[in-house]
Amino acid sequence: MKRSRRNHSPAFKAKVALQAIRGDKTLAELTQRRQVRTAQIAAWKQQSLERTAELFANGQSLAADSEEWVQELHAKIGELTMARDFCPARSGASPREY
Repeated sequence: MKRSRRNHSPAFKAKVALQAIRGDKTLAELTQRRQVRTAQIAAWKQQSLERTAELFANGQSLAADSEEWVQELHAKIGELTMARDFCPARSGASPREY
């Protein structure tokens, strides 16, 4: 009988990888408890360890990107506010009627 492949969620993979990194339980114990092969848990653990540095490096660039994004949004809000205030003046209505 052929078993279908299981797709584990990223949250599940992260949880199992963290348990493996902590070392509270052996890989064999995690394999039994989570019903995932030992090699798969070891791979998730390795990926997690390799990408930890990226997580902290990207945090700095994400903060800078979000600041730039906020400034762009504020500029756009200013443009739209001016356009809104300008349009009713052309039609004869006051801006407060909106």
